[in-house]
Amino acid sequence: MALEDVVPEAREWLRRSYARLITSGAQVLLLFIGAQLQSRMAWLLCLGLVAFISVLAWLSALYRLRTLRNTPVSTVASAAQGYVELSGRGQHFCDPPLYSQLRGRPCLWCRYLVEEEEGDEWRTVDRGETSASFMLRDHTGECVVDPESAEIVTRHKDRWTDQNMRYTEWVLIEQDVLRVVGQFRTQGGASEPFDTRAELGEMLAAWKQDMPRLLARYDLDRDGLLLGDEWESVRCDALRAVVQLRTSRQQQPETHLVGRPPDGALFLISNMPHDKLLRRYLLWGWAHLALFFAALSGMAWVARNVHS
Repeated sequence: MALEDVVPEAREWLRRSYARLITSGAQVLLLFIGAQLQSRMAWLLCLGLVAFISVLAWLSALYRLRTLRNTPVSTVASAAQGYVELSGRGQHFCDPPLYSQLRGRPCLWCRYLVEEEEGDEWRTVDRGETSASFMLRDHTGECVVDPESAEIVTRHKDRWTDQNMRYTEWVLIEQDVLRVVGQFRTQGGASEPFDTRAELGEMLAAWKQDMPRLLARYDLDRDGLLLGDEWESVRCDALRAVVQLRTSRQQQPETHLVGRPPDGALFLISNMPHDKLLRRYLLWGWAHLALFFAALSGMAWVARNVHS
């Protein structure tokens, strides 16, 4: 696999795994491994990995914090084309509504995890996440939200056990107040881009696929060719058809959409209040920064005092 293919995949994996990275207890597991191996090299390696994971998580939290602070909230009607933050209530995009995988309750989006107990550990049996679009509506209009590849932070989390199985479900529900940070674009209406020259070329190419019909209509001298004024008549009629097409498209209602930014920037959907979301990333940032320096101090102590 080429490097240019690996880098986007690695970036996507880091983005998708961010929440698990900072909450999975990976650092604790590494410390446990170091204690079990009880060797100088093992301690240095495990503490080094703890420091590496912690600095990655700190940088990720800092990036999210800065993005949320520096991206002003726009209304749907006034949002510029490009990277924006929107706030409004979530609504179903179409009927029938989506139902959560485990509880079967109506929702806008759902993620679930099914685990089976094996000794002192939980083994993942099944997991999944929906990608159906839903609506965000504010006092100025509505926007279609495509949650594919989004980082979703929700306060609706449900976990329960049944014998040796554990079930966890996260949802966004209708009428949740949502904040969406992503790429905003508008389709249809007067703002729809329209390349008259390109459309004319495509239409002429399509008409040429049916030459007998063109000749029957425009070949006035019946010589089997469309030359001079005959071809000009073809172009004029095609241009009129293109102008009608442009008018028809511009008269269609505008559709606003928000989705994943093409440059890999943060695409976040959350039903948490803005101040709590900021505090969440701030606390995670400080926690991982403290853990980073603690790991470095631990490496220094091991290097000085452990000799086997």
